Amino acid sequence: MKTFFKRLLGIDKLKESVPEIKTPKEIATENKEPWVAVMNTHVNKDNIRNGFFELDWNEYFVLQLRTAGYAGSTDEEIVDAWFSELCRNLGSVEGVDMTGRGSGFVDRALREDGRSEIG
Repeated sequence: MKTFFKRLLGIDKLKESVPEIKTPKEIATENKEPWVAVMNTHVNKDNIRNGFFELDWNEYFVLQLRTAGYAGSTDEEIVDAWFSELCRNLGSVEGVDMTGRGSGFVDRALREDGRSEIG
């Protein structure tokens, strides 16, 4: 009986006609293009000098980094090397003396959704 009413009202066709919406990452990956994005920014409220960026990327971005000479034993290490260099370069461009500045440490945690959180 439910099926009859769904057909009568056209509800059964609604589900079929809704197009799948793809994320920019999915589109880039399907096109075999490098993709990276800052998903979120976290700042320590007790010490504003501490915080982290949540990045997401696809396999083609890591391949692009490897081709450019970045090395590491994991994708996270390769992306971290790139991001650390990017931050140092931004500081240098702004006139900040980047000598002797360490980037602290990288803390990685695997989240329930399969992503790595780097802090």
